[in-house]
Amino acid sequence: MIQRTAAFNDRVESTWQARRAGRILLLNLKDAETAQRGYVLTGLYAFRLEYDQAVQANAYLIDTLAERLGDDPVGAATVATVTRLSRAKILEMNGVIALGRAASRQAASDRIAQGEGKELMRQLEAELGDLDSRLGSELAQRRGQSEGSALTTAIVNGVAGVLILVLGAIVALLTWRYLAELKDAQAAIDRVNAGLEETVKARTAALVRSNEEVQRFAYIVSHDLRSPLVNVMGYTAELEQAGRTIDLQMTKVETLAPDLVERDALIAAREDIPEAVGFIRASTEKMDRLINAILKLSREGRRNLVPESLDMGAMTQRIADTVRHQLEATETDFVVGEMVSIESDRLSMEQIVGNLVDNAVKYLQPGRPGRIEITGRDLPGGWVEYAIADNGRGIAAKDHERIFELFRRAGRQDQKGEGLGLAFVRNSVRRLGGSIDVESALGEGSTFRLKFPKRLILDDAGDPL
Repeated sequence: MIQRTAAFNDRVESTWQARRAGRILLLNLKDAETAQRGYVLTGLYAFRLEYDQAVQANAYLIDTLAERLGDDPVGAATVATVTRLSRAKILEMNGVIALGRAASRQAASDRIAQGEGKELMRQLEAELGDLDSRLGSELAQRRGQSEGSALTTAIVNGVAGVLILVLGAIVALLTWRYLAELKDAQAAIDRVNAGLEETVKARTAALVRSNEEVQRFAYIVSHDLRSPLVNVMGYTAELEQAGRTIDLQMTKVETLAPDLVERDALIAAREDIPEAVGFIRASTEKMDRLINAILKLSREGRRNLVPESLDMGAMTQRIADTVRHQLEATETDFVVGEMVSIESDRLSMEQIVGNLVDNAVKYLQPGRPGRIEITGRDLPGGWVEYAIADNGRGIAAKDHERIFELFRRAGRQDQKGEGLGLAFVRNSVRRLGGSIDVESALGEGSTFRLKFPKRLILDDAGDPL
């Protein structure tokens, strides 16, 4: 609408300029006629100079009028008629001036009195007057269009302004409501977070107490089990000694009075009793190992961790030296690859790596040269990973999780152990804030991956954050 209003204004301006050009052209011709008559009457050169200037401007003014009218066919016809009449008028005035110079002023006055010049001027006034009237009508019409368009534009702008104000008010209201809801939601989140923190603290404290109670219970139970176990082992030794005494007595009776010896009694003294005592001794020894393992887990859980900077390459090499004779006996290559340092608890790291190395050596595949390789690398986010790989007998996929459970073992049970080593390892890894995973296939070997934080940070209770 603004563009349309501007177009209407441009038309008004062009019409007004065309009307003005027509009026200036007519005034210029009248000025030329007035100067011509003044020169004829007075003979003054000033009138002649004014006349010459008006005649010279005539062609320019006609061109200006034609340019202002543009492509209007009616205007073009008017320009052609005005051009013809103005040329005739100028020729008539030139003739009068020539008579005034050559003959006398009276002859020139008589020429003027004949009325030829007056008629030409009348025709020019009539033609330019018609043009002026037509342009005046167009000017009035176009002014009305421009004013109407401007009024409509103003109304539309006013309505748009009102709509913008309404929209601004709506946006402000919605923004205020959104901020209020956001504030309420933030307050609710703060309340939930505060309650959650208290809940987490309470549950963490309860979990810590429960863990401590479990550890104390395990320690007390293990300690209390050891007393009757010691008695059983002691009485087993006495039974074994008594069995040997009875066997000596039976041997003596068999030598001196063979008829008094019962065959069943002899078998019981020499075979059944020693066998039963052996079973009892083996069972008590196994129970003693289990109790020791439980005590070890309990003590490890109650031990305070002490972070320090560890050279894992040197530590791994020292662990390899402790099993050097076993490696040489099985022709096993022990390779310590690129390692990365870590800040953690030394004893826990030594026990973790030592247990995994012992298992790798213990479960090598007979009949082929063994290979154990330990490497380390940095991980994004402040973590490190150590990999302990071997080419041993491997672990079935179904047992990958089972091997980390207490008293659970996988595969052939041809090696000593109670199923506590990997459970102890996982418990120690978790205490250090890490994780342990295994990749293995039967007959191909195993790779244990240990992931730890680069730096162990403890809370006031000595537990990892």
